[in-house]
Amino acid sequence: MEAIKYNKTGEKIGETTLPQYLFDAEVNKDVLYEVINMYRSNQRQGTKSVKGRAEIRTSGRKLHRQKGTGRARAGDAGSPIRVGGGRVFAIKPKDWYKKIPKKKKRLALRSALSSLKDRIFVVEDFDFEKPSTKEAKNFIKSLGIDYKKILVLMPDNSKNLIESFRNLQNVNTVRAQDIHAYQILNHSHVLITENAVKKMEETFHE
Repeated sequence: MEAIKYNKTGEKIGETTLPQYLFDAEVNKDVLYEVINMYRSNQRQGTKSVKGRAEIRTSGRKLHRQKGTGRARAGDAGSPIRVGGGRVFAIKPKDWYKKIPKKKKRLALRSALSSLKDRIFVVEDFDFEKPSTKEAKNFIKSLGIDYKKILVLMPDNSKNLIESFRNLQNVNTVRAQDIHAYQILNHSHVLITENAVKKMEETFHE
């Protein structure tokens, strides 16, 4: 698959070949749906917890005698029907983790990249001399992207790049070898450097 290559100033400097099995594969919507649901499930902390009747700190004594008061027969103050009482069927911490098979994860990634192939920008390898949000903003503008959300794929954790892009709203950076299908589809455009493409070939080879 041929793609236009840009330099740091946003100028077109030629074409580059992207691996077809990654960027021009058949889109499998069923696998995409399944893998993304599992991924989102794995992001849940599952730490929500509510106290049940047995966990509420009360004396446990009966509020008033059983008969002769004209009122309903009440138990202790921890009853679920009273203010401050325990919760019926109290929610407890739960493990939401679902293991995603490696083959499905990679198939979903190929499908995500292929579905977004018209909005992938290949850029020659670059870095900033020092962290600069202004330079990062000008770089994106130079590519002429009317963006909503942009994902920048790097071959490694470049401190200057990360710190330059992190203050821009809706712009995220991630190492190419750590990318997931959900992250691709959660952005409108993808910027990827040449070395990042090589890292992806090494990591997600056929």
